[in-house]
Amino acid sequence: MEYRQLGTTGLRVSMLGYGASPLGGVFEAIDERDGIRTVHTALDLGVNIIDVSPYYGRTAAETVLGKALRGVDRSSYVLATKAGRYDTDTFDFSAARVVASVEESLARLGTDHLDLIQCHDIEFGDLDQIVSETLPALRVLQDEGKVRFVGVTGYPVAALTRVAAATDVDTVLSYCRYTLLDRALLDAAPALDAAGTAVMNASPLGMGLLSDRGAPDWHPAPRAVREASAAAARLCADRGVDIAQVAIRFAAEPPVFATTFVGTADPGNMARNVRWALEPVDPALIAEIEQVLAPVLGYTWPSGRTENS
Repeated sequence: MEYRQLGTTGLRVSMLGYGASPLGGVFEAIDERDGIRTVHTALDLGVNIIDVSPYYGRTAAETVLGKALRGVDRSSYVLATKAGRYDTDTFDFSAARVVASVEESLARLGTDHLDLIQCHDIEFGDLDQIVSETLPALRVLQDEGKVRFVGVTGYPVAALTRVAAATDVDTVLSYCRYTLLDRALLDAAPALDAAGTAVMNASPLGMGLLSDRGAPDWHPAPRAVREASAAAARLCADRGVDIAQVAIRFAAEPPVFATTFVGTADPGNMARNVRWALEPVDPALIAEIEQVLAPVLGYTWPSGRTENS
């Protein structure tokens, strides 16, 4: 496993992180025992950063993750969770709620501290409130030793960079914004990195777009993006390669990203993901894929308040 600096935190994290949302049955029903084995497989293979949220499975993911981490050396992994989003349309970034949320997460995860607490999907909130109320409340918890570092997450990169420019944040995390389909997070990363803010990437498969199975029905991507992604998947299949392999390596490779989170609740898939992240991909194949995807490169979808996009 390759390890990278997490900004200026002093922590070193694996280039591939474990995204624990599938433990909450977010994408499909899971066998809890398989989910727990998946966490252990990730740790055994050198993955040392785990990201979760009370929103995933409406607290189920945190609960299962807490079971999986019971008895595991607390110093052997970096544990990140979130606060502020609790259901599809339920957001509360008030100081009182995020402080209570941290306490609830600590109990579910079975630990006395979080390595990283993140404001979840800030584009759905008031960015001024995030800066003036939410983040200061989390910094108080940092002073109390309940959290070590504080960050923000979201889909629109502009919202993340706006908050990071207005106040100190230790980390930013975006999803689907550095993939074979989108390069926005990479464009923003150098300035964030120069300011000491760690940049973390997630959802290298574009929430299923860059997979043989294709995007689920609920996916917000425009039709043109879906069709181009399916064509790229067929191209890879014709070359005897799973497009997910290319997508994971492509997303995880840039060293400016501290880590790239990939989620699964299947231990075999976890082992495969680690292998894929570490194996170089034929540049000629990437060039062919990029040619197919060129007409839709950078296409996005609405997320959050209009003023935060």
